[in-house]
Amino acid sequence: MTMKNQEETAIPEKELEQEISTKTLLVPADKYLKSGVHIGTRYKSGEMRRYIYKMRPDGLSVLDVQTLDDRIRIAAQFIAKIPAEKIAVISRRLYGQTATAKFAEVIGAKTFNSRFIPGTFTNPNSRDFFEPRLVIVTEPESDAQAIDEASRVKTPVIALCSTNNSTKNIDLIIPANNKGRKSIALVYWLLAREVLKAKELISKDEQFERKLEEFEYKLSESENPLEEEGEEKRARFQRGRTGGKFERGLNRPFNRQGSRSGPRRGK
Repeated sequence: MTMKNQEETAIPEKELEQEISTKTLLVPADKYLKSGVHIGTRYKSGEMRRYIYKMRPDGLSVLDVQTLDDRIRIAAQFIAKIPAEKIAVISRRLYGQTATAKFAEVIGAKTFNSRFIPGTFTNPNSRDFFEPRLVIVTEPESDAQAIDEASRVKTPVIALCSTNNSTKNIDLIIPANNKGRKSIALVYWLLAREVLKAKELISKDEQFERKLEEFEYKLSESENPLEEEGEEKRARFQRGRTGGKFERGLNRPFNRQGSRSGPRRGK
């Protein structure tokens, strides 16, 4: 990358930090930005366009950090109302597996990492059968099987969604970079902390003893930390399969009983 390109990329980031630094956030603005939680992809699904704050000179989308912060708060409040042992946390993507495992450990939920076995939520005769009351997924395309089965058994779904994701059958979108290990770690770390606060198990941020590093996938020496190019190719392949169109997702608020607030569209 040339010096000129570096400067072009850095300028919007500085402006964004200055704009959100005066707002009340769960963590300082620079912590969000350093994790890359706001960086989307070069591809945009129709449903995710409203979460995009701006486009960077290099073509990457920038997600709205304030909306991300608000959605983490909303998600934590809802998660806290569900019996932890009835919550399924999913990540087929390697970069999300450390974060989901640690998050589930902290709140007492159940993880389904690596390959999600078909029938886990729908087939009572399955060895891994589980009846969730809430499903949390890390990346909609990778975790599509879990989302589909949650939809069939009418279980609410919370998902981390980047700019290229379809939001079909997702009830609460957390707009965030779900490709980067530092970004995923920060979102689940914050969710864990806020859930404990919502349950009144802790009252202050300082009482949360888990370190952010515990939630972050550790790279081996042979792994390449730059995953963006591969993710874009997968996104392009997915767009090709769907003719470049994504179905409109559900993003309705939960009611007090934890069920969806209206009938499913397209059913």
